[in-house]
Amino acid sequence: MSESLAEAAPPTPSVGSKLTAEALGTFLLVFGGVGTALFASNHFTDPGSGSAVYVAVAFAFGLTVVVGVYAFGPISGGHFNPAVSLGLAAAGRLPWREVPGYIIAQVVGGLIASTALVLIGLFGPEGWLTTAQDAGFASNGWDEFSPGGFGMWAAIIIEVILTAIFLFVILGTTHKLRPTPFAGLAIGFTLALIHLISIPVDNTSVNPARSIAAAVYGGVGPLSQLWVFLVFPIVGALIAGFTYKTLLDGTKKS
Repeated sequence: MSESLAEAAPPTPSVGSKLTAEALGTFLLVFGGVGTALFASNHFTDPGSGSAVYVAVAFAFGLTVVVGVYAFGPISGGHFNPAVSLGLAAAGRLPWREVPGYIIAQVVGGLIASTALVLIGLFGPEGWLTTAQDAGFASNGWDEFSPGGFGMWAAIIIEVILTAIFLFVILGTTHKLRPTPFAGLAIGFTLALIHLISIPVDNTSVNPARSIAAAVYGGVGPLSQLWVFLVFPIVGALIAGFTYKTLLDGTKKS
């Protein structure tokens, strides 16, 4: 009986498979989300059209997560975000020893995606790439780099809050004892909602890999502000992870 059950159990993905899946998923997220921000904004140039760009970008990020979760989630868990990996580790859902590999794969996948966007831009209309980079290459930022002119503390606060919310949704919908049907859709729609809220504030990070990928090509200004979008999404994710494990998980026997 035990032998037949062992034969029926699906094989555990290898470390290499997991890291490849994370790199590909993060590539998809950056290529789809940042790519939409760069290419769509080139066409919505009339006054008052900014809201159309925000909606397009928000749903692009949400859709990339939905697609990525269903495509690569069965292999790696579908994190595509260093903050998510750290938050899941804090909640006891991912061994801490696996976190560095996940983060490296995510950052590499994001950088390959933004590099691909630059290569496409090289063959775009005259001046397109220079204009996109002068505008920050869809990077995150505050003050003059904030779409709505919000300051640093606004960016810090919203990144902590929204990343924590994102982790609470992920942890709740993927709970091993009470999983939510179509969890990938809930997670993707949550990310779209997060972008609708915070694009005007700081162009929405909640994902250090996404922030690194854009800032590398965004110039000195976005790079100088990158630390906020590395530190505070992780702070929000860790708060959510430890809080969920302590107060909401409900898997420990009393």
